[in-house]
Amino acid sequence: MSDRAHGRVSGRRRARIHRAWFVAAVTFVTIIGAAAFRSLPGLLIDPLHAEFGWSRGTIGAAVSVNLALYGLTAPFAAALMDRFGIRRVVAAALTVIAAGSLLTVWMTAAWQLLLYWGLLVGLGSGSMALAFAATVTNRWFTERRGLVTGILTAASASGQLVFLPVLSWTVLRYGWRPAAVTVALAALTVVPFVWLLLRDHPADVGQKPYGAREFTPKPPPVRGAARRTLRVLSSAVRTGPFWLLAGTFAICGASTNGLVQTHFVPAAHDHGMPVTAAASLLAVIGVFDVVGTVASGWFTDRFEPRRLLAVYYALRGMSLLFLPVLLAPSVHPPMVFFIVFYGLDWVATVPPTLALCREQYGEDSAIVFGWVLASHQLGAALVAFLGGVARDAFGSYDVVWYGSGALCAAAALMALVIRRRPATAALTPATG
Repeated sequence: MSDRAHGRVSGRRRARIHRAWFVAAVTFVTIIGAAAFRSLPGLLIDPLHAEFGWSRGTIGAAVSVNLALYGLTAPFAAALMDRFGIRRVVAAALTVIAAGSLLTVWMTAAWQLLLYWGLLVGLGSGSMALAFAATVTNRWFTERRGLVTGILTAASASGQLVFLPVLSWTVLRYGWRPAAVTVALAALTVVPFVWLLLRDHPADVGQKPYGAREFTPKPPPVRGAARRTLRVLSSAVRTGPFWLLAGTFAICGASTNGLVQTHFVPAAHDHGMPVTAAASLLAVIGVFDVVGTVASGWFTDRFEPRRLLAVYYALRGMSLLFLPVLLAPSVHPPMVFFIVFYGLDWVATVPPTLALCREQYGEDSAIVFGWVLASHQLGAALVAFLGGVARDAFGSYDVVWYGSGALCAAAALMALVIRRRPATAALTPATG
């Protein structure tokens, strides 16, 4: 072969896209498809209250169960992915989500909402949580981890951008039941992509992780997933950074999923804004969430993650303090500014939080991040419930906006006191 021909072949080989990017793309599409169930709870509060007469506190309790299980399932899901593989766990989770969403169509009592949407959809969504993205990123990438984490985290917001306007229009025109069916169909549509295109480990296709210098053999399945998950937790809770990461992320969940995602639409409707307009504003948050999260991933690869977290939480708290005076019957420029600002900051906290988990806990970081995510969802669940109770008790959500703003200020201070740990000093992995 001539030198010129050899150079062309070598160039083609170098230009070939690494399989890790295809896996990341499938993961992105999967999270987008699963985002339908994240878009629906805030749209259900008023229709369920109108049809069944259930209090907003009762409906908020079902949302709280969903959010809590979403978080508490995540660390076990990460361990189950080590035991059974990513494909099997994610495909099963999507099927459970579809079943729970379909069953809500026939419910007639509040306990059924707790069972179907709270328990089933909560368990399924917990296995599709950010621990899924963390596991994929840890296995397939050694370079560009912050960027990939940001992109995969943004997938959920991208999905909400797609589904929020569709679901709000469906609820308004046809009722909440067709919207629940739409969620089920979205989850089922993604299952074939997961099963046919997703791979558990680079070694499955004979490749190194992206950016790795050496080939990494696929580790054997880790038995005792539940024991390992609890053992990792037992080890992590004896370290100060875990509590600071869990505390800040609990406030993150309280001020996003628990507060704005669940209660913004009914709060705006209380001030005379049409439901479709309020849902569209949430979708706009999703647009800028994509930009903010991807940018945060890029920043995390280049700047100190503790300081990034402090800035994110401080800015979020300031914006929440202004929200009560911005709510009005129509969309005006200050509200648009809030939506853009809050969207950029929505889950920008994820890449630096995950980076600190990797720094502190090494190979166990995906499971530790699962537990940190559990705190995120517990915070979200608490505020989802308290927000409904506050609305029933005081007739408005103002006290919840102000309280969440103060919590974000506390989170900014907590982020700054997390101690750095050299990568070589990360905790020894816990075995099952």
